[in-house]
Amino acid sequence: MPKLIFLPHEDICPEGAVIDVEPGISICDAALQNGIEIEHACEKSCACTTCHVYIREGFDSLDEATDQEEDYLDKAWGVDPDSRLSCQAKVADEDLVIEIPKYTINMVSEHH
Repeated sequence: MPKLIFLPHEDICPEGAVIDVEPGISICDAALQNGIEIEHACEKSCACTTCHVYIREGFDSLDEATDQEEDYLDKAWGVDPDSRLSCQAKVADEDLVIEIPKYTINMVSEHH
């Protein structure tokens, strides 16, 4: 069973977290099911960038991003070569090390 290792994030996950997940689940769904309140303004429909994450280890185990996801990633804050939308990235059978960016371009958040 693969592990998702979330690096510490000042607001969302201050201590970091390690969770076991079943392959096939999206990173966003796995995070939410385990109390990591990652933003997802479009309800995980690949219509925004609020669930943007960096995959610091295990990136190559993920399926390639679709053209639609790539188009949205172009609009994300702080995008780099390890960027993915967590609602679209499905866990395979390798552990992933995930960093949640400090900022999103979300103008409204339900938790603030």
